[in-house]
Amino acid sequence: MAFQPIVDVETETVFAYEALVRGPEGQSAASVLGQVDAANLYAFDQQCRVRAIEASVKAGLLDTPARLSINFLPNAVYSPAACIQLTLKTAGAVGMPTDRLIFEFTENEEMLDPAHVANIIATYQKMGFGTALDDFGAGHAGLNLLARFQPDIIKLDMELIRDIDTSLPRRMIVEGMLRMCAGLGISVIAEGSRPRASTTLCGRWACGTSRGICWRNRRSRPCRR
Repeated sequence: MAFQPIVDVETETVFAYEALVRGPEGQSAASVLGQVDAANLYAFDQQCRVRAIEASVKAGLLDTPARLSINFLPNAVYSPAACIQLTLKTAGAVGMPTDRLIFEFTENEEMLDPAHVANIIATYQKMGFGTALDDFGAGHAGLNLLARFQPDIIKLDMELIRDIDTSLPRRMIVEGMLRMCAGLGISVIAEGSRPRASTTLCGRWACGTSRGICWRNRRSRPCRR
């Protein structure tokens, strides 16, 4: 398990760490996910949650104000209330406050039942967890997802952010998304690690004035102050 910092560009502090799956010898996420199928999907999703919480606490996350962002697979959740029980038990055992947890899912995973995903989001939000939609703008459904449900955070796909400081179309598209999210009360994370693009986003659209923009650094590392 690796932890990727998500930096608040206004305060220049780590807002959260995203837990990223790795193999026992440091193998990539792709090599691990390639071994997941319908038969082990639920068990894999559950163990990733447990490992992320335990490893982050061991790495010192609770000594910081940062939150922990955990990827989950909506198609592995048959019942949000039932499937969260092991997560709650693990968090309680290591002293992780539930309001420090964010659950994120990717738009790249085809959602077999969007209404079911909406129920997961609503249930998690009611329980005090943060929710996030990853890779927004790159995968299935796009804006239709936001019409169905509103997560607390969306993470703009890296392709939209790449060269944004020199690309007028990208700037216009992202500006529209920022305004839309501000109106919906959704925070925005820009994926990437380029300081110039970060400055462009923050300076042009005063990103700290509503709910702000965070910047996801591509470098993964253990949680440390």
